[in-house]
Amino acid sequence: MQRTGDDPLAQWRLGSAPYWQPVAGEEQAFEAAAAARLPVLLTGPTGCGKTRFVEHMAWRLQRPLVTLACHEDLTAGDLAGRWLLDAEGTRWQDGPLTLAARHGAICYLDELVEARSDALVVIHPLADSRRVLPLERHGELVHAHPDFLLVASYNPGYRGLHKTLKPSTRQRFTGLAFDYPDAATEALIVAAEGGIERTLAARLVALAGRTRRLQSEGLEEGASTRLLVHAAHLVRAGLPLRAACVQAVAAPLTDDPDLAPVLTGLVHAAFE
Repeated sequence: MQRTGDDPLAQWRLGSAPYWQPVAGEEQAFEAAAAARLPVLLTGPTGCGKTRFVEHMAWRLQRPLVTLACHEDLTAGDLAGRWLLDAEGTRWQDGPLTLAARHGAICYLDELVEARSDALVVIHPLADSRRVLPLERHGELVHAHPDFLLVASYNPGYRGLHKTLKPSTRQRFTGLAFDYPDAATEALIVAAEGGIERTLAARLVALAGRTRRLQSEGLEEGASTRLLVHAAHLVRAGLPLRAACVQAVAAPLTDDPDLAPVLTGLVHAAFE
């Protein structure tokens, strides 16, 4: 990542306050971890608000937020940095993890369980009491800035796909478990985020509850709060309610030929 002006983290600073509805003391728990300089691991189902929460806390703490989506091709060099060749010769470029550690940002590793093992090893010395990042290729040992905070997330549902974190990684973090909020709170969130009336938001939340109960019947995951917000946006854009829910809720959940008609049926029954 390139520096902007005199602020190496300019592009990582949030421009406005992200919406967040407090649920169960999670803000205070995160602030305590940040004050103690302890890394935080967020767990919870898809679309329940983990990423939005980190954005909210970065704004609340007034720290830049460096976000990385982990995947199986993400290497240690992608995180820490590498040598580049240009017209003037070779130069070192810090990776996003190094930038965050060097200059004091929150580094958020989204879906950490998807990262390669060599990438996970890189974060270990940053995630324990040492708070250092060895840059072996650069011959440098970066001591983390006092404001640096390492945050990661993953969906425990991936365990069914044989994806989980090793104890050597997981036990370096403090943990915050997320889930979908109670129906009244979720309706508040959908109404605020989707720009719709509370009564309609409550009906969308009720639909989500029905889909979540299908997890015991073979559906991998029920409708997330994110999908409900998508449906709300489609309704605001002029799409009929049923069509919006089929497109934003039923269709993204599965392409199983047996379950897809069940979900579509739930939508039609919910909005007769």
